Amino acid sequence: MLKTLAKSIRQYKKESILTPVLVICEVALECLIPMYMIEMLDGISADPSIGNILTYGAILLVMVAFSLTFGMLAGKYGATASAGFARNLRHDVYYKIQDFSFTNIDKFSTSSLVTRLTTDVTNIQMAYMMLVRVAIRSPIMIIISLAMTYSINWKIALVFTALVPILGAGLVLIFKKVDPIFSKVFKKYDALNESIQENINGIRVVKSYVREDYEIKKFDKAAEDVRFDFTRGEKIIALNNPLMQLCMWTAITMVCFIGSMLIVQTDATELTSASLSSLIVYAAQTLSSLTMLSMVMVMISIAKTSANRVVEVLKEESTLTNPEHPVYEVPNGDVDFDNVDFKYSEKADRRALKEVNLHVKSGQTIGILGGTGSSKTSLVNLIPRLYDVSAGSVKVGGIDVRDYDIESLRNQVSVVLQKNVLFSGTIKENLRWGDPDATDEELVRVCKLAQADDFIQGFPDKYDTYIEQGGTNVSGGQKQRLCIARALLKKPKILILDDSTSAVDTKTDALIRKAFREEIPDTTKFIIAQRVASVEDADQIVIMDNGTIAAIGTHDELLATNKIYQEVYYSQNKAGATTDVLIKARAEEGKDNGKA
Repeated sequence: MLKTLAKSIRQYKKESILTPVLVICEVALECLIPMYMIEMLDGISADPSIGNILTYGAILLVMVAFSLTFGMLAGKYGATASAGFARNLRHDVYYKIQDFSFTNIDKFSTSSLVTRLTTDVTNIQMAYMMLVRVAIRSPIMIIISLAMTYSINWKIALVFTALVPILGAGLVLIFKKVDPIFSKVFKKYDALNESIQENINGIRVVKSYVREDYEIKKFDKAAEDVRFDFTRGEKIIALNNPLMQLCMWTAITMVCFIGSMLIVQTDATELTSASLSSLIVYAAQTLSSLTMLSMVMVMISIAKTSANRVVEVLKEESTLTNPEHPVYEVPNGDVDFDNVDFKYSEKADRRALKEVNLHVKSGQTIGILGGTGSSKTSLVNLIPRLYDVSAGSVKVGGIDVRDYDIESLRNQVSVVLQKNVLFSGTIKENLRWGDPDATDEELVRVCKLAQADDFIQGFPDKYDTYIEQGGTNVSGGQKQRLCIARALLKKPKILILDDSTSAVDTKTDALIRKAFREEIPDTTKFIIAQRVASVEDADQIVIMDNGTIAAIGTHDELLATNKIYQEVYYSQNKAGATTDVLIKARAEEGKDNGKA
């Protein structure tokens, strides 16, 4: 775990090394000052002249000034090192997530990844700050202070030696109890973030159904779970402070008592009042350092769980990787599914796709119809290799998609997903996701193809119109057309429209398909739709049913032979079928029965 995290220090190694060095210098001076004070008080007692007092005072002032300077520099470098480390860590986790497949993201969940990038990294940052400063300062302070105490009077030093193990045992017991509590609480943080994310994403639905009270109660429950576990942990940790105070004041009381007895009984020959003052200072330094160390342990206990969660992401390997010698050129838009089986998880019992065979020539338009859950989207997700097949193969341009460089393959496959996503920025900026170097003329051209230019020209700022986060200031149909235009800008060899015209009227839908036929005839087009009208002029129509291909054919062929297609077509065209078509369908059915 530490090795993995240490890789994120990088350019902040200098600050990470300088901080503990400066802390050591600061501690050394702080521990020397009480010893010097003994010499100073004894020297002033022997010679109380102004010159002598000023000399001792000036030396003490210089020592304090250097100690303060080292402390300030340590704080500055420590802050730079910890903030820089956290920045690099967030960068590394974020970039790792960019390489994840959908399978990897499904494994962690979006809310959990957000928590790891924010709360968990912040916890690690705080722990790192304490490690390079306090975790170095406290042990050194304890060791030097104890050594100085023994050099002054070994009998009194035994008081410290006896109390340190008692305090250490108490701290170990406390942290043994809180560690599992903090391990559990971060899973509840994920649930809390998930509740927030779900509510904000679906806020329109919440308000439409007047479910604000229900959502508030759900959030309160998640927040209460986090509060309850944190309170349990904090209650146990709170025992740390009274334990520290008890040991500290016990030590100081015993030092004062034993020291006073020694001064009186030996007539200040074995211990002077100046030495007793220094011993009290060392007692406070030793026990306050133990208090600081306990705070570090609290932070480390919390950060340990966070570190494990972050490292889990950093060590996760994408389920999709480039081959050793990838193919970078996609020759054409041919697509072949050969005996394809697919499961979303290796542990899953059910196959999303079963024994799929489909062969598409470059430039063809393929319509895909099927009921909800028939795996239409699963089928097309395999083409740009968003997932890998469980068995069989998917080929693009005659080459297995697993043999391509992933980026090169996806640059030739444009996908307009079911959930259309626009990002905050202008229309131009959103469109240029398809091609960062596209000219304004090219933007207008693809928008005309997608039937988007008309409504864009109606905006006051036209193509410079600002799109709010998630595209909330445009309608569903406008959003779909902008996403289609963005996909066309890639000039892909394969275009996939996953129910991407559901929010546009039938006339606009027909115009979009007409533009596709005339303007991009060489691009292979997969159109998943719920409306027969959206696919009836396709070269082939694929009927999906429960993860299998139930039928393939043209509109006329399927209307005459396939019951699923007939049901969908007739339900959407209430005028019904002609008598001839019905007779033909029944005749075909009779032939099949006769053969059986």
